Amino acid sequence: MQRKYKLVAASLALAAGWFASVATAQAADLPTFKLEMNDGKLNPTRIEVPAGQRIKIEVHNIGKGAAEFESIQLRKEKVLAPGADSFVVIAPLEKGEYKFFDDFHQSAQGVIVAK
Repeated sequence: MQRKYKLVAASLALAAGWFASVATAQAADLPTFKLEMNDGKLNPTRIEVPAGQRIKIEVHNIGKGAAEFESIQLRKEKVLAPGADSFVVIAPLEKGEYKFFDDFHQSAQGVIVAK
């Protein structure tokens, strides 16, 4: 009986590893755009992306304080500590403009333009 549990545990571990590698590979294959957040400044403030395609935005907080990428329209938010890097994956967008901002510095506003 103990051997059966070891086999099940090994199978689950392999499956979990496979799913994690597939998810990482899928995120790596997406068109990727970079965004720097620096104490209330965004660079760039306008990100042009292809419409109808999932995208990945790499977010880098190069500032000395916390930053938060947030888009109410896209229902996305990501908090980053000073010096932290992360990313958000966004579902295929229809053509149009989608606003985002730094929730800790609300004057820092940007737009994603899907073409």
